[in-house]
Amino acid sequence: MEQEPDLAEELRWDAAVVDLIRRTQLAQPDELVAELNAAVRPLGIAVTVYLVDHEQEQLWPLPERGKPTPPALSIDGSLAGRCFTGVRTYASRDDIEPYRLWVPMVDGSERLGIAEVVAQRPPADAESFRRRCETLMGLLGHLVAVKSPYGDSLHRVRRTRPMSPAAELMLHLLPPLTFSCHRMVISAVLEPCYDVGGDAYDYAVDDQIARFMVFDAMGRGLKAGLTCTAALAATRAARRDGRDLSAMARAADAALQEQFADLRFVTGVLAELDLDTGVLRYLNAGHPPPILLRQGKAVRALRGGRRLPLGIEDDGFEVGAEVLEPGDRLLLYTDGITEAYDRSGERFGLDRLTDLATQGMNALLPAPETLRRLAHTVLEHQGGRPSDDATLMIVEWSADAAERTQP
Repeated sequence: MEQEPDLAEELRWDAAVVDLIRRTQLAQPDELVAELNAAVRPLGIAVTVYLVDHEQEQLWPLPERGKPTPPALSIDGSLAGRCFTGVRTYASRDDIEPYRLWVPMVDGSERLGIAEVVAQRPPADAESFRRRCETLMGLLGHLVAVKSPYGDSLHRVRRTRPMSPAAELMLHLLPPLTFSCHRMVISAVLEPCYDVGGDAYDYAVDDQIARFMVFDAMGRGLKAGLTCTAALAATRAARRDGRDLSAMARAADAALQEQFADLRFVTGVLAELDLDTGVLRYLNAGHPPPILLRQGKAVRALRGGRRLPLGIEDDGFEVGAEVLEPGDRLLLYTDGITEAYDRSGERFGLDRLTDLATQGMNALLPAPETLRRLAHTVLEHQGGRPSDDATLMIVEWSADAAERTQP
């Protein structure tokens, strides 16, 4: 029998949400946690907020003035980490006081971290309490994303070492690592996250069309970053002008030729997926072909739509096409993944990449968690920082996949 909602409790939580919005309108980024706790204090709870670092290895607490800062928490091997990786809320036992919840904090579907919610006694209705906490942390995730550009404190919490100028430039040009809507998920990861320069990704979902792309510029460092930035900006501008894939590629050709006196080129895949029909159209500008994953298996590489790398004019190409089935995943990558070598000279290779990607698919892992584990496996294979930029993207046409990115 369904429990009757407690109207008085609903009103108390609604008042706390309204108070939080009011308090944070003029708050600095470093004041978010203090304002959050001031808003929820009448509810008898206290919150500690943890942001994930760029390596996606640890969860770092946001400092709150006047309170001791707790230590960082490892993602692998901790309950807080399970909350982050699975995008699931975990609670302490009902007979333990104080009562604790570990709640994922997402901005839409971008995993930003987790929150520890502490109540002095177990709630009368644990399920309603959980749902309210998840809603509150969803709002906080939006606030963290909105406030981040206005100060450096939230960025500092997520960094464990200095970031190169090229990585700084690229980081602020890219969309969030993960986006999901009712019918699909797009997720990406870049390494080395503090020194990436020549790799990038982009996406946009409007009406029934999802557009996405991966780029790999020649070279390394800031020069490669500037080359990749020119291609990214040109294709994005053309896309927003309503131009098709071929015109986007030609816009990148023109931008690279205009901006750089010497030859600069960028390999890449530019694609669009019709979410109503599953029809995929794509161009491959000298890049490794995307891999189609279906029913937990790597079906084939998509080898159509070939043209020369961006920056080199090519009028003799045709757009490739493929029809996806519901539940299919596309795996896009740069050669920094497959060309990663260990100390004995063994390549990471395409077979190992597809095996790990299908394992994540079969385990029903959220797409961003599949990529996090893949990226860490590549780093472990190399035994340190990669010698080349490495990017992965998963595009999954699936309502169930989108649900797995939500708390």
